[in-house]
Amino acid sequence: MRTDINRMINPSANDSIYEPGGDQRPGLGVWPIMLKELWDTRELIGRLALRDISTRYRQSLLGYLWAIIVPLITVAIFTFLTSKRVLPIGQPPLPYPVFALWSLIIWQLFAGVLSSCTQSLAAAGSLVTKMSFQKEALVIAAAGQPLFDFIIKLVLVIVVFTYYEVLPATQSVYIPLLLLPLMLLAVGLGFFFSIANLVIRDVGNVVGMIATFGMFAAPVLYPPPVTAPYFLVNILNPFSPILIASQDLIVHGELRHADLLWGAVVFAVLVFLVGWRVFRLVMRRIAERA
Repeated sequence: MRTDINRMINPSANDSIYEPGGDQRPGLGVWPIMLKELWDTRELIGRLALRDISTRYRQSLLGYLWAIIVPLITVAIFTFLTSKRVLPIGQPPLPYPVFALWSLIIWQLFAGVLSSCTQSLAAAGSLVTKMSFQKEALVIAAAGQPLFDFIIKLVLVIVVFTYYEVLPATQSVYIPLLLLPLMLLAVGLGFFFSIANLVIRDVGNVVGMIATFGMFAAPVLYPPPVTAPYFLVNILNPFSPILIASQDLIVHGELRHADLLWGAVVFAVLVFLVGWRVFRLVMRRIAERA
């Protein structure tokens, strides 16, 4: 696989060669160029994502079970603490293990993509200095492994939902559409943080802390607060409306806070587009720092 990736990054004379500099023009005319170049890099993105997935599980004793063990233990601990009133919380709309597990894997998807994208350039080594391909391919491909983990965790979700006899509403089939703005938000932030981490490696550690403790600033392990000033967390945090929307689709089959969701979707798209554009403008100037 490494040989295939090197061949794609260093094409032969008969292949289409990426020529940097076309994205430096001002105005809206740059977007068709960026989109075309990203489309031309789709195979490389796929191969890089497969490489990351293979590397993660190749020499693992428990293999794919690691994707299930962590959320299972986390939910078990918090279920015990809430049952013993150590952590008094309100009544969630689902049995607490079901509610916590679903919310946790959504958070882990977001946090995993954000962390992987942040570390992508620093982990790429000499690939960052090669000018024959778009560097955002490294950032976007880094989202593949957390997304693959999320798919594995869905098996655990099905088992837990079945055990507690929870039947999601029919409208739950639209939940994958909610994952798109979630991924755009994480990758968009990853564009910014990956460049910053390439210059100052402490950025990766800070993002790792956010990925670990940030879930307490969102209704992941507790129901969404409705009293002031705590409900402001759900308004100011762009992750929360997407998570709450997925919970509403499962329980109620409708979006009860559609205004907050659309605000989060617009914000996620803007973050992705601005992050992508800034990445293209800045990346070439700091590649030598890799």
